[in-house]
Amino acid sequence: MLSHLRNTARLLAGGDWPGISLLQQMLDQAGVCTASGIPLRLAHNVSAGDEPYEIRLYSRGELEFRERNWHDLFNVLIWLTFPRAKAQLNARHYGAFANVPAAPGGRGPVRDALTLFDEDGLIVLSAHPGLLQMIRNFEWKPLFWERRSETRAGTLFLPFGHAMCEKALAPYRGMTGRSLLVQVESAYFDLSPTEQIKMADGRVAQLLADAGALQGTRDLAPVPVLGIPGWCADNECAEYYDDSRYFRPGRSERPLGGSAATGTAMKGRG
Repeated sequence: MLSHLRNTARLLAGGDWPGISLLQQMLDQAGVCTASGIPLRLAHNVSAGDEPYEIRLYSRGELEFRERNWHDLFNVLIWLTFPRAKAQLNARHYGAFANVPAAPGGRGPVRDALTLFDEDGLIVLSAHPGLLQMIRNFEWKPLFWERRSETRAGTLFLPFGHAMCEKALAPYRGMTGRSLLVQVESAYFDLSPTEQIKMADGRVAQLLADAGALQGTRDLAPVPVLGIPGWCADNECAEYYDDSRYFRPGRSERPLGGSAATGTAMKGRG
């Protein structure tokens, strides 16, 4: 599940937790910035005051960070892996907050959806429109078992949410990914893994730049991530997908964007 972070994680030299100075150096060397053009800066013991987290991040480049904390470490790794998408996600938060402040006690539907994708997001790229439609239709056994070879060869699943990456350290039944679906050309799968991730970053950033995308959490349908071939040893048999408590049928979701990119999500098992 976390193989797309492997190259970045290898830069974390030594066997102990990477310190904030090493991670900041990596961010600086990669030139990671917010959509406002401010270099990302890791910060301890932030005095939040009345300014929300997303506003501080956009306007000051200030990313709260706790030492020896998996959640925050994965957040930095995702920023390093998908810098454009993360920056655009933050820009949408900033715009949504500025234009439509959250109701008392809540973030509002757009910011709820953005937060859900930020925490439990999954990017799904496929050259087969029919497979993407199966995801929208919650057809888990046909997708993951009956067309398993086609799914493995022509679909790529990339965890984006840092909370989901943290959950992957100890997977559990009910683990859920919230997915954006991106249709690509078959040549995409001839690219190197590094090039695939870079293209995925750009496509997701482009999708999130559309103010009409992610208008609410219903745009992110529940999807079972441990049904994905190769992500769980137990899913190597057909009976695994007969558990309707986990591989539940569900409502069809409206697509996000046009034919090239849509949004949905699955419910996962651990």
